[in-house]
Amino acid sequence: MESRTLKDQLKRMESDWDKRARANARYYVANSKSDWTDEEFFRTGRQTVEEEILTDMGNICQGRDPRRMRVLEIGCGAGRVTRALSEVFGEVHAVDVSRHMIKLARKALAGRPNVFLYKNNGMDLSVLPDLQFDFAFSFIVFQHIPSKEIIENYIREVHRLLRPGALFKFQVQGYPEVERAPEDTWNGVPITDQEAVEMALRCGFDPRYRHGAGEQYFWLWFFKND
Repeated sequence: MESRTLKDQLKRMESDWDKRARANARYYVANSKSDWTDEEFFRTGRQTVEEEILTDMGNICQGRDPRRMRVLEIGCGAGRVTRALSEVFGEVHAVDVSRHMIKLARKALAGRPNVFLYKNNGMDLSVLPDLQFDFAFSFIVFQHIPSKEIIENYIREVHRLLRPGALFKFQVQGYPEVERAPEDTWNGVPITDQEAVEMALRCGFDPRYRHGAGEQYFWLWFFKND
C-alpha cells in the first residue's frame, strides 16, 4: 500500500519538478552536465530520437508516412526531445506536470506550428483534445514517478488515445535496488518484467518487446490490441 495518498504524490511531483525547472531545468532533464548551451542541449534530444526512434521506424510507423503521423510525448520537460520529434513527425503533442517546464518548452519551440504543449496533472491525459494518436513515446520520465498506480494510469490513458495497433514505446526504472522513499520524485518506483507484462495486459496492450529488465533503462514496446 502506498504510504502517501495519490493526491499528495501528484502535488509533490508538480512542486518538485517546478523547483527543479527554476533551479536548472536543463540539468534536471539531462544531468550529465550543468551548463548546457542551446546547441548542446538540443543535440542530445536529436541523439535520443536517432537512437530510439529512427532505428525503430518499422514498429513506430508501420508503413505510414511519419510526416502524416500525430504523436504523443509524456514528460516533455524543457522540450529537448520534443524539438527533435517535431522534425520527424507531422504533429507532436506533449505534456508535462511542471508548469515552469512547459513555459521553457514553449519558448524553446516557438515558431514550430506542429508542436502542441500542455500542462497536465501528472497522472492522466484529460488535458488533451479528443484526438487519436499514431505513436506515443516517453524517455527518462517514468523512472522518476513514485507510484506504480500513476504509471499504470498513464498506460491506460495512452491506450485510450492510440489508434488500434499503434505503439507506445517508453522507459521505466527497472533497477530493483534503487534507494528511495515513498515520496521520492527523483528515484522513482522500480518495475519488474512481470509487473510490466501484467500492466500491459490489464490496460489492453500487447507487451511484444522488452529490453533491459533489472536495469535503469528498462524499455517497453506496448502495442495497442486491435
